[in-house]
Amino acid sequence: MTRAYDSAGDGAKTSSAKGMSYSDYLSLDPILGAQNRRSDAHDEMLFIIQHQTSELWMRLALHELSTAREELTQGQFPAAFKMLTRVARIFEQLNNAWDVLRTMTPSEYTEFRAELGTSSGFQSHQYRLIEFILGNRNRAMLKVHEHRPELRHMLAQELETKSLYHVALDSLAKQLNTRFDPAIYRMDRPHTANDQVMDAWTRVYRAPHDFWTLYELAEKLVDLEDYFRRWRFNHVTTVERIIGFKPGTGGTSGVKYLRKMLEVELFPELWNMRGQL
Repeated sequence: MTRAYDSAGDGAKTSSAKGMSYSDYLSLDPILGAQNRRSDAHDEMLFIIQHQTSELWMRLALHELSTAREELTQGQFPAAFKMLTRVARIFEQLNNAWDVLRTMTPSEYTEFRAELGTSSGFQSHQYRLIEFILGNRNRAMLKVHEHRPELRHMLAQELETKSLYHVALDSLAKQLNTRFDPAIYRMDRPHTANDQVMDAWTRVYRAPHDFWTLYELAEKLVDLEDYFRRWRFNHVTTVERIIGFKPGTGGTSGVKYLRKMLEVELFPELWNMRGQL
């Protein structure tokens, strides 16, 4: 006869009346109480949780990216590499989430789409901050966040800080004993490919054992952008599958706008130089 499992016999705490509980530590009450549907549509719950969990993963990505940038600035490469690897895996997790959202059909989305009003993922300040940290910067995007002065201020501050790629280029220049044109360090616009930078990365890739730290840094950045690109691609296909070519709720052209974003390169020299090897 099989006996019922006795958790107390294993020393498990069966009462949290006098200590920290799982729910308390994770603040589960406010988190699990934040799924406020505005319609009776069954699939609105899926839509809300998909985007809430994405924002949580992006919060972790920002935590890792900010610290990785600090570690690179201080020359602490192993710690930075660990964090960049983690961010790539976070975007793998975000990629997998699209598979769940794609189980929702256009008919099901139509049942509650009107409830979104003018809200849109385009307005996600965390996503914009990730792009700013990685180097895809555009001061005009601050206007999207004018209704939240504290968020606009945070994003504006990021535009006054070297991007993650800028810091990587500092390490590249230092170890190769060279100097890059100051123009490549523009803070408020997307980084564009530079021949001097591409030649420097090419030198690293032609002698990886001589510049192993830089070589590993480059591959960590490429890996991160690879997963980031996949996330963007899956976003496009998911939106097209669910709403076709309708305009986005936030006023963008929807799929057409998202397809333009697929052309953005965060670290262009690291991709372009591969044809020179």
